[in-house]
Amino acid sequence: MTEDRVRTGIDGLDAMLGGGFLPESANLVEGAPGTGKTVLGLQFIYNGITLFDQPGLILAFEEFPERYYQDALSFGWDLAALEESGELRAVMTSPEASLAELQEAGGLVQDAIQEIDAKRVLVDSISHFRRLTADSGKLRHMASSFINNLKREGVTSILTQETDRLLGAGSQVDEELAFLADSYILLRYVEMDSAIHKALLALKVRGTDHAKDIRRFEITADGIQVRSRFEGQEAIMSGSPRKMADSFVKAFVKKG
Repeated sequence: MTEDRVRTGIDGLDAMLGGGFLPESANLVEGAPGTGKTVLGLQFIYNGITLFDQPGLILAFEEFPERYYQDALSFGWDLAALEESGELRAVMTSPEASLAELQEAGGLVQDAIQEIDAKRVLVDSISHFRRLTADSGKLRHMASSFINNLKREGVTSILTQETDRLLGAGSQVDEELAFLADSYILLRYVEMDSAIHKALLALKVRGTDHAKDIRRFEITADGIQVRSRFEGQEAIMSGSPRKMADSFVKAFVKKG
C-alpha cells in the first residue's frame, strides 16, 4: 500500500513501483551516461525533503557537491538552501572511505545521516566500487556490506550505476550488483524511427507487485516524467526495437 512506501514523487514512477520504494530498501538505477540516473536520484532527494518531510543525504564519489547544486538549479531545486536549513547534507568521499566509515561508529557518513536524521540517501555512483577489485565475488561482498550498513542506518537509498553501453543490456558485473538490490530500474536509450528515445523498466521490485511494461520517459524542466508504455514494439531494451507486425510478417507471411 502507498502508506507503507517511500514515494519518489516522480510522475508515473510511483505507480509503476506499486506506490513507491519499500522503506529502508536499496534501489539500483542503472543507465548509460545522460539517461537521467543522477537526475532521478536528486529528484528523489529533493521531493523527499519538500513533499514528504524526509531529510536526505547525497553521497558522491566523483563530483563535488557544488556540481549537484548547479545541476539541480536547472530544475528549480535549490539544494544549497535545503542544506542551509539542515534538511540536506552532501558528502564527497570515496568507496573505500565510505565502506570503512559505515562499518565503524562515528564515521563521516554515519554522522551526516544522524545529524539531520536523514531518511533518504543518494549514492552516486556505486559503479566506483569496481575500481577496488576485479574479482566479481569480492565486489559483491563489498557492495553487500555497503548496502547492509545503509539499511542498518534506517535509510531508503538510490544507488546509481553506469553501464558501459549506450544501447542494449549491461555487463555481467551489473547483474551481480543488481542481485543485491531490492529494486532494479533500467534507463535505456532506444532508437526508433531514426530518433533516440528514453525507456524505463522496473526489472525487479522485491516483495511487491509492480508494472512489468516498458515506459517512455522524458527529462523535462521539472525533472523526470514517466510517460506511456511503448505500444506495438518488441526488443525495446536491446536499443533497436522493431514493430511487432513486421516481425510477424517476416516469421509467417514471407515463409509461406
